[in-house]
Amino acid sequence: MVVANKADNTVGLLRGYGNGSFTNQTTYSTGSYPFSVAVGDFNNDTNLDIVVANDDNTVSVLLGYGNGSFANQTKYSTGYRPWPVTVGDFNNDTRLDIVVANFGDNTVSVLLGYGNGSFANQMTYSTGAAPGSVAVGDFNNDTHLDLVVTNYDDNT
Repeated sequence: MVVANKADNTVGLLRGYGNGSFTNQTTYSTGSYPFSVAVGDFNNDTNLDIVVANDDNTVSVLLGYGNGSFANQTKYSTGYRPWPVTVGDFNNDTRLDIVVANFGDNTVSVLLGYGNGSFANQMTYSTGAAPGSVAVGDFNNDTHLDLVVTNYDDNT
């Protein structure tokens, strides 16, 4: 289980014992005030990696070693006040990409993955006012991932 520890600028990993209980958390540094986390294999090594949305207008990527430990973060710029983050393959290249809803500037940022743990600069797309969540799915059955965003200030 991975949790964002907003008060101390870390993410915590709690490894499971397989019986419903977990280890004490091991923490890793992130940007300021981490808000949400997602996991995926960003460098195609079959180990899970972590992406964190930080309130300092960045996402942090922590590459996993496969033993419950992670490399130091690499930060990428986003829009203003990124909150929810999720992952998917948005350009059909079999590499995971990152999407984050930027609550403060009414956009979503998409960072395309190179498959080696690094990402291209963000591309931004307008949303309604104050996007508060983002989900991924193929909503029109064309085999391409789509985004759905909820907008807090628009009630949409």
